[in-house]
Amino acid sequence: MTSSNGGFTDEGLRKVREVLTRHVESGRVPGVVALIGRGDQTHVEAIGTMSHDGGAPIGRDTIFRMASTSKPVTMAAAAVLLDECRLRLDDLVQTWLPELADRRVLKRIDGPLDDTVPARRPITVRDVLTSTFGLGMDITALGSPIMGAIIENGLTPDLPQPMPEPDEWLRRLGTLPLMHQPGERWQYHIASDLVGVLVARVTGQSFESFLRERVFGPLGMADTGFHVPAEKIDRLPALYAPDPQTGEFHVWDESADGRWSKPPVFPGGGGGLVSTVDDYHAYFRMLLNGGLHGGERILSRPAVELMTTNRLTPEQTALRETLAKDNVHLSYGQGQHGGWGLGSAVRTYRGDYAPVGQFGWDGGSGTSTYADPQHGLVGIVLTQVGMTVPNSAHLIHDFWTTVYQAVDA
Repeated sequence: MTSSNGGFTDEGLRKVREVLTRHVESGRVPGVVALIGRGDQTHVEAIGTMSHDGGAPIGRDTIFRMASTSKPVTMAAAAVLLDECRLRLDDLVQTWLPELADRRVLKRIDGPLDDTVPARRPITVRDVLTSTFGLGMDITALGSPIMGAIIENGLTPDLPQPMPEPDEWLRRLGTLPLMHQPGERWQYHIASDLVGVLVARVTGQSFESFLRERVFGPLGMADTGFHVPAEKIDRLPALYAPDPQTGEFHVWDESADGRWSKPPVFPGGGGGLVSTVDDYHAYFRMLLNGGLHGGERILSRPAVELMTTNRLTPEQTALRETLAKDNVHLSYGQGQHGGWGLGSAVRTYRGDYAPVGQFGWDGGSGTSTYADPQHGLVGIVLTQVGMTVPNSAHLIHDFWTTVYQAVDA
């Protein structure tokens, strides 16, 4: 009979550690910090080093670039505004974002930018929060005029053009036609950055200050923000983007004097956060607790339910599933979940070891954060190896495979 350790079997926890250690000892991932929690019990593994050539050991308090795992967390700012009736789901966003009034829509996704028709209706808050407002990062449309314009205008993070400050970013966004009619299709990423601009316009505060006041502060997320202050910079490892052909480690972002060493011009809700396993655990545990942290209510239970259940129509869900399955070679097997809530993937079918209802997301910097209401489980695994190669994606996959074997049901 296998002994239990806070909702996990001892044998299962050993297997989690062994698999993570194997990835680090392979030399492909310098270090990893992982947390799994059920109820009041947490188990943390910190294995390896901060640098690919050795150096200081990685630790539980290591700060990571959260990349797209920022999306489930930054969405809380919009949920606060829904709770307070400062936003309504079917409000027109042009009330606060007049740059997005009177939209035109491409006749064809790969057509010229001036070959358009009028939008059938205005963009709503619901469209933005569900990533269906009409623009996004579409890997099936790479090379098209619209994707070229998105990249050339600096509307996506850290591509050839840096992202401008929020008002200029929105002005540039407003010069482009939509790819699809508002509310028609789920599209990735740009809506999450747009949420931050919307929150700032509604509140009259910077996106970060509102998040810190209403979410990070109350949850005790002291190491979470859009940059790492100088006194903590030694806890931030370099981020590597290994060469896809040779596997050779290249530094994509340094720690000191890197992209996250100073406040950004554009605080990106889609991928701009830095954080730790314990900070993220506090956030996802709050969601599993229906919006409560200790005795303090951060979000209402209905808001949490809205965020963490599938918001897509059957037609939109089918398109999202097809995109994930047809491009598995590009995502290294990440992203096959089925549905999407507000800022999170939501599993709508049993495609692997995780059950229906699990919600969260993965990040291109080698991060993964999910919560599972069925088991009361939070899992977080963080590396410093970007997904130019499959190494961190494979580690993430193996982490979740072993985590579910460790659950003592």
